[in-house]
Amino acid sequence: MITLKNIEKVYQTKTIETVALHNVNLHIPKGEFVSVMGPSGCGKSTLLNIMGLLDEPTNGIVEIDGQPISRYRDKELAHIRNQKIGFVFQSYHLINDLSVLDNVELPLLYRSGTSAAETRHLALTALEKVGLSARTKHYPTQLSGGQRQRVAIARALIGQPELILADEPTGNLDSVMGEEIMNILLTLNRQDGTTIVMVTHDENMAQKTERLIRFFDGQQVSDAKTTAYDYQKV
Repeated sequence: MITLKNIEKVYQTKTIETVALHNVNLHIPKGEFVSVMGPSGCGKSTLLNIMGLLDEPTNGIVEIDGQPISRYRDKELAHIRNQKIGFVFQSYHLINDLSVLDNVELPLLYRSGTSAAETRHLALTALEKVGLSARTKHYPTQLSGGQRQRVAIARALIGQPELILADEPTGNLDSVMGEEIMNILLTLNRQDGTTIVMVTHDENMAQKTERLIRFFDGQQVSDAKTTAYDYQKV
């Protein structure tokens, strides 16, 4: 589904050059659940931004479904992001002045050809998947951290993406809420076949995924199947 070849990312100012990623080569097949671990500042979020087409590498090739993104214009890349990719962030990124339902509907406001009735139906379906059908009229400030993250996942799901990129989705939650969010992601992967790449600092959460990639100082230092993952997709 997504392939990175010899990826380099360098941030440069007048006085300093920072290498965020160096010689990264990854292939994420369709339907896989991959976790990415490493210390703060090792390039994990930069990697996710490049995978999500939010940032461009300094050097190297990014392919989506076998096609290099260099062949696409900005408008086409925005279309791919809207159609194929869902994002889940550690800090939720919800709009407090909008209801839960309105927050979830937001991504489809930028997609042409989707009626208001269809958007509403898809939003309600997404909220049902994360167990928040009874909270549609609530506002983010009226929800717990775990419930806010469920809304964020529903928002990522509404466009029916093939790929979900999750940046520390359980990082702001206690262990119980974190397990609930992780179970939702696992269900999306196992039952719906959604490809998921998750950045995490939690070894326990990472071991629940199919594959674990470790980064250090902008470089991948290991890439292996996890020992705890024992689920066979049907």
